[in-house]
Amino acid sequence: MKKIILAVALVLGFAAAASAQPRALGGRFGYGVDLSYQHYVNGDNFVEADLGLDSFKFLNVAATYNFMISEFGNGFGFYAGPGLAVGFGESLHVGVAGQVGIEYNFDFPLQLSIDVRPQLGLVNEAFGVWGWYPHLGIRYRF
Repeated sequence: MKKIILAVALVLGFAAAASAQPRALGGRFGYGVDLSYQHYVNGDNFVEADLGLDSFKFLNVAATYNFMISEFGNGFGFYAGPGLAVGFGESLHVGVAGQVGIEYNFDFPLQLSIDVRPQLGLVNEAFGVWGWYPHLGIRYRF
């Protein structure tokens, strides 16, 4: 448990350390709601950290490192990446996460995305998969 929390803290710390890179802040809306932060590193790859209510039932914190797999058209991109998730509800949920999505960056500082982030619970009573619902992301880029 301590190792997972340390790994999430390291991912978020690395994201904050690279301050010269573009960032985005906003929300993810679906079967739940998240406060979402993206920090671009190594070109088009980015770290995304989200804090929210998953399924409107429990608090969920997730961090993923997403690789920009393909960019097509003007502003469109397809991405995917692995991550970690911790949730707090009736019990503690700790697991691994994966995210797959498509985003569009407008010419002005607005970003829209549609993604899914399934999470596989690994400890306590949280064995199983949650988070398969698509989410709409709306973020301000700065």
